[in-house]
Parts: sequence; C-alpha cells; structure tokens
Amino acid sequence: MATAEYRIVSGSESELHKEPHLPDSRVTVREIHDRVETRGCSPATVANRFSLDIASVYEALAYYHANPEIMMRVERRHDKAAALADKKSSLHPPTAE
Repeated sequence: MATAEYRIVSGSESELHKEPHLPDSRVTVREIHDRVETRGCSPATVANRFSLDIASVYEALAYYHANPEIMMRVERRHDKAAALADKKSSLHPPTAE
C-alpha cells in the first residue's frame, strides 16, 4: 500500500497551533473536518470561506481520516480546553426551571 504524503503542518511542527493545520494558514484540520462533516458545509463553501483552494480542503479531510490516533488526541485536548474555558466563564445561558 502506498503511503500518502501530506502538506499538512503537524502539531509538533506548528508555531501557530498545537494541532495539524494547513501550511501558510491558521486553519486547522479539525476545523475543516468539523465544518464539512459535522456542520454539513460543502468543501467548496469551506474553501471559499477561508480563501483556500478546494484541494487543500480535501487534503485536510484525507489527513483527518488517515491519522485517527492523532486526530483523536487533538479532539480530546480541544474538548478539555473548551470544558475548562466554560467552567471558568462567568457567562452562562439561562436555564429553564
């Protein structure tokens, strides 16, 4: 089986993020995956939104699926950071009683 090479900047090589992202961009692989596969945006819409070529969007999606262990660690780290930020925040939506 051939090994794919990606232009993705790994989290360990990144000066901007601690997670994989597109070169010369602040857009992370996780963000592209979320917008396309969770929110249902088309790859073309995501490419347009971030001023990327569509090939970069597909490359990020391919990287996400080819590296499940890396991306699972990224997702867990992001979820923990979001939970901590939410816990520290004094702004919370009203709750129905």
